[in-house]
Amino acid sequence: MGAVDFEAFVHELATLSGQAILPFFRTALGVEDKNKGAVFDPVTAADRAAEQAMRNLIQKTFPQHGIRGEEYGDHNLDAEYLWILDPIDGTKSFIAGLPAWGTLIGLAHRGAPVYGMMHQPFVGERFYGDGMSARYRGPAGPRSLSVRPCASLDEALLMTTSPRLMKEADRARYGEVERQVRLPRYGGDCYAYCMIAAGHVDLVIETELQDYDIAALIPIIEGAGGIITNWEGNPAQGGGRIIAAGDKRVHEQALKVLADG
Repeated sequence: MGAVDFEAFVHELATLSGQAILPFFRTALGVEDKNKGAVFDPVTAADRAAEQAMRNLIQKTFPQHGIRGEEYGDHNLDAEYLWILDPIDGTKSFIAGLPAWGTLIGLAHRGAPVYGMMHQPFVGERFYGDGMSARYRGPAGPRSLSVRPCASLDEALLMTTSPRLMKEADRARYGEVERQVRLPRYGGDCYAYCMIAAGHVDLVIETELQDYDIAALIPIIEGAGGIITNWEGNPAQGGGRIIAAGDKRVHEQALKVLADG
């Protein structure tokens, strides 16, 4: 069974998670801090409801599959197929009432990401891909996704969620890249990566990511013709320090600056 066979099921997961999340958005919901005493790491009832709904459907439909999610314990991690879930990527935007968040649904086969979707139910947008191609479905109508060319850093639009999330040394290295680009922008979380796939952003640089923050986005970016690695140029699915680009030329230039910084 190939990744494409899971497409209808992933759309079903997206619809289900959106139904669980939307009743909580822009309401007076309670917020917990998962990282008390350190950097604020919020979680809400919406995160938990959406992940539980997706987990229930996966275990009912594919009981032999594994699940790795942000909010609940891992299940059957050695399975041939592993679902990697982040019910709300961008929870800080979510609790602020901003629509710059999304549900990440990733599928790995023998450890390699083979399918991913970012679903934003409030806006009604879905970005999805299998590493070979990427698609969009939303208010603008269905279409294929494709990155845009960007030959050099001085032509690039760069995004990161916030440099304040980076360790001091990494923030300094990131700053060297930012000083060379045409336009830096902050915020976006998972949306920034989808904007690379859609041809609106050229470069995303982040650190301190978990595997569930990035696994679903890899097949989307690669399917649209982009490249995504860690700062060492190795596969990105483990998270950590991540760099994504629409054009291999600007990816290579940014990697060099990060290495020399």
